[in-house]
Amino acid sequence: MKSVLILLALACSALAQAVPTYATVPITLDHNRIIIDVYLPLSDGTTKRVRAWVDNGNPDLSISEHAAKLMGLAVTGETTAGPGYKVRTAAPPKAITIGDMPVTLSTLKEAHIEGRDAIAPGLSAEINLPSALLRHYDVLIDYPDREFTIAQPGALHFKGMQAKALVNGENGLIQIPGKIEGKSHNLALDAGSSVSFLSGDLIETLVHSHPAWPHMTGAVGIANMWGMNDEPGWQVLGLPRLQYGPLFLTDVVFASFDQKTMDWFEKRAAVRTAGLVGTNALLNFRVGLDYKHDTVYFDLGNTFKAPDMDVIGLVLRPEADGHYTILGVADYEGKPAVPDVQKGDVLISVDSARATGGTMGQVWSSLEGNPGQQRTLILERAGKQFEVKATVRHFLAAPQSESSKPRK
Repeated sequence: MKSVLILLALACSALAQAVPTYATVPITLDHNRIIIDVYLPLSDGTTKRVRAWVDNGNPDLSISEHAAKLMGLAVTGETTAGPGYKVRTAAPPKAITIGDMPVTLSTLKEAHIEGRDAIAPGLSAEINLPSALLRHYDVLIDYPDREFTIAQPGALHFKGMQAKALVNGENGLIQIPGKIEGKSHNLALDAGSSVSFLSGDLIETLVHSHPAWPHMTGAVGIANMWGMNDEPGWQVLGLPRLQYGPLFLTDVVFASFDQKTMDWFEKRAAVRTAGLVGTNALLNFRVGLDYKHDTVYFDLGNTFKAPDMDVIGLVLRPEADGHYTILGVADYEGKPAVPDVQKGDVLISVDSARATGGTMGQVWSSLEGNPGQQRTLILERAGKQFEVKATVRHFLAAPQSESSKPRK
């Protein structure tokens, strides 16, 4: 009897140890997007490792059609059309596993089932971790050490400077008060965005007041989000300084939200906002999200700042079939940055590295470099392939003489 009690005690102890309160996993930064491994529960009782996108700036859960089939999810609802694919809905799985930690999805009402093998073109992830899920946990995004930690509330000891956040109680979206040129603005914290955004009206006002500040037209590099039709016309600004909660950030790249997008963004946030701060502004920090106490922590990890916009001046669209279409060519010093490339051309490879089937991060990594370096592009137009020599340019460089010119 004594031995039975000992075995029972050991079994209970082992069971208690089998449910960890936190998990830390490596991060892959792909086009400034946080990609991690998670394990999905399959219908046969086993699990499948897939890639997941940590997307705290989006409240909606998305799952690829491939992953939904693996899990045996009952896909229902009306089908809505996306660009080259279809979207339906399903009840989400009860839980997924990150590291050794089960993460429950039972608080989410539905999942959007994307009719393809990944949840978005140019992305490797088959599921995202939205704000509506993350808000039930402690979260630490360690950019310097490329690690992601998720924990039960209260399990993490956060470090760094604190910012009292405005957290939407319904969806977990975060806003932090900030200042631009002495004026107060709320700005979302969106680690799912590769670049930061401001309203187009605010960018226009700032450029008008400070014409020497670096600015351009065309979403190249990190500003090339998804290849939406209006990206070639986006205004992109290098903001010299920004106060964001306790932080004083410098030389942050912001792209423009049009008014329609701004209205939608503000409605979803349920608070007045001027835009968002994305991963490009946060890469030197360990960012702690203490949802329970409406607090965000910023722990400085390093001070090195890699160039954001030393790239080939193209605007790309990742297609549902894995191809990359040229959506536009940005100007450089008043002329097209890559004059031999046209809208509608298909990018096949860069210096022998195949673009087709790659992620946005992989393709843009091949298109960046030191200013003046050349890249050999293979493109296709009207069914015929051709070669173009393209030069890496330093975009958003303030003209040296501009600051000395009198303002008009």
